Amino acid sequence: MLEDGYGRRFSYLRLSITDVCNFRCSYCLPDGYQCDSDREFLSLKEIANTISAFAGLGTKKIRLTGGEPSLRRDLPDIIALAAATAGITQVAITTNGFKLPHFVEDWFSAGLTSLNVSIDSLDARLFHSITGQDKLHTILDGVHKALALGLKTKVNAVLLKPCGDTQLSSFLEWLKDVPVTLRLIELMQTGSNLEFFKQNHVSALPVKTQLLQQGWVQVLKEETSGPAEEFSHPDYAGRIGLIMPYNPGFCTSCNRLRISALGKLHLCLFAEQGIDLRPVLSSGTIEEIQQQLVDLITQKKISHQLVSGLTGATQQFSMLGG
Repeated sequence: MLEDGYGRRFSYLRLSITDVCNFRCSYCLPDGYQCDSDREFLSLKEIANTISAFAGLGTKKIRLTGGEPSLRRDLPDIIALAAATAGITQVAITTNGFKLPHFVEDWFSAGLTSLNVSIDSLDARLFHSITGQDKLHTILDGVHKALALGLKTKVNAVLLKPCGDTQLSSFLEWLKDVPVTLRLIELMQTGSNLEFFKQNHVSALPVKTQLLQQGWVQVLKEETSGPAEEFSHPDYAGRIGLIMPYNPGFCTSCNRLRISALGKLHLCLFAEQGIDLRPVLSSGTIEEIQQQLVDLITQKKISHQLVSGLTGATQQFSMLGG
């Protein structure tokens, strides 16, 4: 298994398949997607080589991200090849849910095992204001279709200072009957959102305190789980996860690596640069790809430096899917 110099093992790969997104979220792409770089995204062959190489080094979970991964017409084929790769036990996607009602059955049939949907507010007007899209009800319809299929479903919401209290109370009411895991994510600074970050960042620690006071209990993580601290409550069908990257020790249990849609390895979401693997992903053997990964993992640092305002190469989250 891939292991870095700090004893962390990496069973989870976040694989971006496009950096294009059709939403204009205020914290990521407020001006919409700008085509300012190469758009020759990884081919099916390169994706298959990537997944096979990682699987042979102990990766069990693949998350397909973007941008918005559903903008690739071959998404069902990508899901199917990931699901068919020996050693891969979980295939997930993170999506804005725009196409969810129409295609979730196809994704499930292709081998999708879990789904993360971004919903920053259950208030339709506020959702429209944050995302630039008046599609909340369409996305919620897709979530319920996913649940009916038996897909493990999570909902991602970025904590934003102006709407924090209202945001949490409406989600808590929703979770009484809807069996999803809500993940409240602290707003993170990137290369392009400094002013927005200063105006809107809020810590999730008060939310954690409130949950514990209300009888929520923290649950143990699985090996392939992400960074969220997750909580359950006997009176609620759903769960809540908190992602708090500014807390000390956040990186201690890191178990994931990232490949960009252009074939660059990012050892951290906030690494100083991506490392170009495109040549070996395109024409190398699986063994050659694996040897590069084994060599490069030694460069992974013990922690990001977000507290110091160092955001590395990440200009916005559509580059890597978070």
